[in-house]
This record gives sequence, structure tokens and C-alpha cells, in this order.
Amino acid sequence: MKKLVIAIDGPAGAGKSTIAKILSEKLGYVYIDTGAMYRAVSWAVLKSGKDVTEENILAVAKDIEVRLENTDSGLHVFADGNDITNEIRTPEVTKIVSMVAMLAPVREKMVHLQRKMAEKGAVVMDGRDIASHVLPNADLKIFLTASIEERASRRYKEMAAKGFDVELSELQKDIAARDKADSERKVSPLVKVPEAVLVDTTGMTIDEVVEKILDMCR
Repeated sequence: MKKLVIAIDGPAGAGKSTIAKILSEKLGYVYIDTGAMYRAVSWAVLKSGKDVTEENILAVAKDIEVRLENTDSGLHVFADGNDITNEIRTPEVTKIVSMVAMLAPVREKMVHLQRKMAEKGAVVMDGRDIASHVLPNADLKIFLTASIEERASRRYKEMAAKGFDVELSELQKDIAARDKADSERKVSPLVKVPEAVLVDTTGMTIDEVVEKILDMCR
């Protein structure tokens, strides 16, 4: 089978990362989690101890070195040489990542890195603007979504399993707010491009979603 470039877009909590990881493993492709890259910048901003302002975000983003590494134990995220794979999934990072990701200089730097990673093909990349901006020539474009209730429920189970004390109603509000911020931002907003295949995962199992996309690849 031809070595494809697969772009998966969709709103927060739609299961993009989970599906993209499994898909890349089944195809023997490299998985690129663009959201993790913006989370790495967000983590570094919080780590700096400075106020979360546009000026401070840009100052951190300017000098940070973000690297993704696919290993036998999964994808690892590095910032300035430090493995921060677990640290970027905290509620604190989640709270500011939309603000960080909407800044043009931050996106320009991350998009440059993302395109470089995809140059050789055989990649699965997920995010908010992959098909529309990062990889407009991708061979297969998927727009993955689910209802807000379903996405909040999934996120609640994920966070609770990690020991975080979260409220389901608050997660629904947070996801709705992120949808709004991601869709309305001026730089590379979340959109479904006309040629993308819509996959609504509400009520579907992970295996069903993966198999559906594998069929499209074939």
C-alpha cells in the first residue's frame, strides 16, 4: 500500500490522539500529535512562573525546543531536552492551551516543525488545522467529532483515572468554550475542509472508528 499522509482534525475530546496512535501503529506509520506540541509550550509558560500574557507566551515560544519521539512505550514529548509527556496533560495546561495555540508566531514555529516531520510521508498527524493549513495536500483527510456530552464523559473518565478531581459539568463547559475559541480564532481556525470525511464517533467504539478509517486508507 502507498505510504500515505493522513490528516485528522476535530474538536477537543473527539478522540483524535487515541485513534491516530492506534492507526499509526497498525499502518507502521509515524504518529505526530500537534496538540502535544502546543501543550509543551503551555507547560513551559506555566513553568516559567510568569503571568500567562501574550508577551510572556511569545517570549517562551521563541526559545523553546519541542521534540516528539515515537518509542515502544508510546509517543514522548520533550521540551528543551526534558521529557514532559505526563506533565502536559494536567488541567492547568489544558486551561491555557487554546490561548497559546491561537497566537500566530507560536503557530508558525510549530507548523514549520510539523511539516518537516511529515516530509517523508507515512505519517498520521492530528490537530485542529492539519487538513486546512499544515498539510493541505494530505492523501486522506478526516474530521473526527462527537457530541459535547460524549466528549466530556470521555475526558472525565480519563482525568479521573489519572487521579484528577474534576466535575463533569465543568468539563462540558470547558469543552464548549474550547470549541468556540478554536473555531473563532483568527489564525488557522478549526474547520472541516470540503474534501475531509466526517466521522462522528458518538456511540462508536475505538476499534470501530479505527477500522472505518483503515477501510478508507485501503
